[in-house]
Amino acid sequence: MRAACALATAVLLAGCASFVSSVRDSTLGTGGVVGDSADFVVVIARGGETTEALARTHLGDPAKSWMIEDYMGARTFTAGQRVVIPKKPWNVSGVGPTGYQLVPVLVYHNIGREARGRLVLGVDAFTEQMKYLKAHGYRVVSAGEFVEWLNFRRQLPKKTVVLTFDDGYRSFKEYAYPVLKELRFTATLFVYTDYVGAGRNALGWDDLKTLAAEGFDIQAHSKSHGDLRRGEHEAEVQYARRLQAELVEPPRLLARNVGRPISFLAYPYGRVDDAVLGKMKDGGYQAAFTVRRESNPAFSELLRISRSQVYSEMTLEQFAKNLNVFHPENLR
Repeated sequence: MRAACALATAVLLAGCASFVSSVRDSTLGTGGVVGDSADFVVVIARGGETTEALARTHLGDPAKSWMIEDYMGARTFTAGQRVVIPKKPWNVSGVGPTGYQLVPVLVYHNIGREARGRLVLGVDAFTEQMKYLKAHGYRVVSAGEFVEWLNFRRQLPKKTVVLTFDDGYRSFKEYAYPVLKELRFTATLFVYTDYVGAGRNALGWDDLKTLAAEGFDIQAHSKSHGDLRRGEHEAEVQYARRLQAELVEPPRLLARNVGRPISFLAYPYGRVDDAVLGKMKDGGYQAAFTVRRESNPAFSELLRISRSQVYSEMTLEQFAKNLNVFHPENLR
């Protein structure tokens, strides 16, 4: 159903004329406006005028500059150039006649002063990766915004990426937080509740509440970080009791202590089967994340969202290979 909806969008886009035809030219107005409709405004660019300035003037928010850039296919315009500014989303699925949009979700674990093992990434390498995203025009969105896109309720920039951090290490606050704040990036922390406040290397409840107040998303990563699948010799009654504790208790505990509703989960080790999926639905989770290394189309399965793990030995070139944002395919 989700794939059919997205493909229907591609057919619609392939068959329709340019939306710009709905904009009727008028006498040159103030601010360079030459056409206006319910869906678009057309302006004549001034020399040196940025997309942020155009978005502030015509969309009320400079952060919406991506709408102009994606629609026009450019970030800068020459003086006198006609610029079409969309007032509302025009393709929420990201599906077009030549292919469809993908969104990579990156997963980090521990950040340290220097790399240690595969899962402790050095802060210099992390900073380099974040600056790469910024320099190459990637837009970082929250997991909540991303899931809205998966539900066809929001359009995302063509070069969107989601940043996630698993487990709840204190190093996030010490090393990752300053970099993300400087670049104005958000992130989602998937925390397993048995680890919260469990020693000097773990984030505490006050830390999580403060991060949530600053716009970072806090979500569930189970209770104990154990494999959620039934063990080979685990009795059915015992398994049902364990899964109840692993899936139902963490959202309640997190919501009570952080002050925000919890509706997403990252499977420990990315492991999931049909039995776990059934309990996820019973627990009221809206979306869940694996660690399958691939980007996500809008028609992805909501309880099997893919994430790409970032390892300490990755070069910047290898890191960039995880940022696939488009799948070319003739959908005419």
